[in-house]
Amino acid sequence: MTIMAGVDIGGTKCAVCVGQEQAGEIAILGKRRFPTPAAPHLALEQIGAELSGLLAELRLASPAALGIACGGPLDSRRGLVLAPPNLPHWDGIDVIAPLRARFGVPVGLQNDANACALAEWRWGAGRGCQNMIFLTFGTGMGSGLILDGRLYSGANDNAGEVGHWRLEPDGPTGYGKAGSFEGFCSGGGIAQLARALAAAALRAGRAPLFCAEPAGLGLITAESVAEAALRGDELALQVFDSVAQHLGRGLALLVDVLNPERIVIGSIYARQHHLLAEKTLAVLRQEALPLALAVCQVVPAGLGEAVGDLAALSVAMSLVWAAGRV
Repeated sequence: MTIMAGVDIGGTKCAVCVGQEQAGEIAILGKRRFPTPAAPHLALEQIGAELSGLLAELRLASPAALGIACGGPLDSRRGLVLAPPNLPHWDGIDVIAPLRARFGVPVGLQNDANACALAEWRWGAGRGCQNMIFLTFGTGMGSGLILDGRLYSGANDNAGEVGHWRLEPDGPTGYGKAGSFEGFCSGGGIAQLARALAAAALRAGRAPLFCAEPAGLGLITAESVAEAALRGDELALQVFDSVAQHLGRGLALLVDVLNPERIVIGSIYARQHHLLAEKTLAVLRQEALPLALAVCQVVPAGLGEAVGDLAALSVAMSLVWAAGRV
């Protein structure tokens, strides 16, 4: 039985949690959430205080390790957060040293995609794989790479930034690039694509279910488009057809280059599997090398809404695992 602590640092909220792994299964014993203070030093102070309070509430001593998940860019080796877009005041902030000093245990840092990959690999849909890719497919499109039984983060923590791939000369913008993988396969990208198609339809006098008038264009979300698609709206189905096509192309690149056993896809793919899977897999079969595809499964993420908490715990667990305590 191993007790671990996790910290999730986000732009609007932070969370701390305590978990227990036993016989390969994970349970969250308790967690606390709070708004992210603007000043990094105040945030780290509150993270420490909340985690101390949670451990005391659970009547537990120090955990075996503490893991931190945070949006990138960051330097995981030195424990530095390097000004992520959603944390504008966090420029070169050391998040490991203060928590290590406070709790006296190993502390690790990973970007959120890598942390989610570790969680799905250890406890979710990637369990048992030696070569697994996790795709976020949420607000953005990022990936975490498990290669030859270990997390691969590259020379300076920038491996897996697949959202930056340009799949088309033009299209919805993601990762600062029109026509990118993230542009077509992310919540924001789906809304952009739907907005453009809806504007054209409204000009032609045809209102889709997800937008009745021009004033509603700014209110379109991936969720509202999915709801309309489930009701048979032609334009919404066209949006998801385009998303699935581009997802299939992106997956084919991953299969051909990395030859994984499994690709685990989170968030929107997991929630809208019925809208995306058939077309995505058809395109993947057309585009990928048959021998590589023959050994690869594409599956929805298995941890659901708990993945955020489990992601941070998986970073802690990787420290315990590396130390040979498990």
